[in-house]
Amino acid sequence: MKEKKINKNTIRKLLVDIIVDIIAGCLVGAGVYTFAANADLPLSGFTGISLIINKLTGFPIGTMIIILNIPVALLCYKVLGKRYFFNSMKSMAIVSLFIDFVAPLFPTISVDKMLTAICTGVLCGIGYGLIYMRGSSSGGTDFITLSIKSKKPYLSIGRIAFMIDACIVLVGAIVVSKNITGMIYGLIVAYITSSLVDKLVYGLNSGKMTLIVTDKAEEVADAINDTVARGATFLKAQGSYTEENKNVVMCACSNKQMYLIKDAIKEVDPAAFMIVVDSSEVMGEGFEKRSSVL
Repeated sequence: MKEKKINKNTIRKLLVDIIVDIIAGCLVGAGVYTFAANADLPLSGFTGISLIINKLTGFPIGTMIIILNIPVALLCYKVLGKRYFFNSMKSMAIVSLFIDFVAPLFPTISVDKMLTAICTGVLCGIGYGLIYMRGSSSGGTDFITLSIKSKKPYLSIGRIAFMIDACIVLVGAIVVSKNITGMIYGLIVAYITSSLVDKLVYGLNSGKMTLIVTDKAEEVADAINDTVARGATFLKAQGSYTEENKNVVMCACSNKQMYLIKDAIKEVDPAAFMIVVDSSEVMGEGFEKRSSVL
């Protein structure tokens, strides 16, 4: 019975993954063909390299993406693991097929280059972000990006991707746009794409965390609970100068709730020392829970 349930969940997850890959393929394909290729904008990643080769030889972009991925995927296999490797191969194949065979069917839109760059960045950013959120990637420089991420976890995915993509865009500007303006627009696309990826991967569960050093720890915790219905944690600390024992109240909350918490604490203890920091992800009781099925 348990084995049947596991198989059912696996099949369900695979179907959802494929649907997400198809949606991502449509978005990325539209960004590449409908906007970027038509406006001669240099792109980032292996898509950008494939676009350069397409402009020089006419070779299909999606097919070129697959060819470029093979050696990189094999080199990164051990770092990323078997499951991630095969998930990425699936996503990469689906996205590449959509770029070559579905995206050319979309109507071509001619608009201002700045608007083209924004549309390309938004479409590609959402598409790649959806793939990342499913524990996969579209291959190419994604493999390199996530290999670096596994070695240096303190770096965000979007930041690593932007550094790599900026180099590719510089080359693409020379071949595709053949002017400095094209390079600027290409960097705008890369920045928007990487920013959206970070927002989708981290931003949905992002929040704030505050550390409050106060002599009225219990009153502060009660005020937080009464104001935003959030629990708090008491930490024991000692002042380095006075060597006095201090009470620290730690609380995680959403971005919107932090403003209310600050006002509540000022009323309870105006002398409280308060530190507020961004939290890229807040999960657990009372927050978003990550599902192992979908």
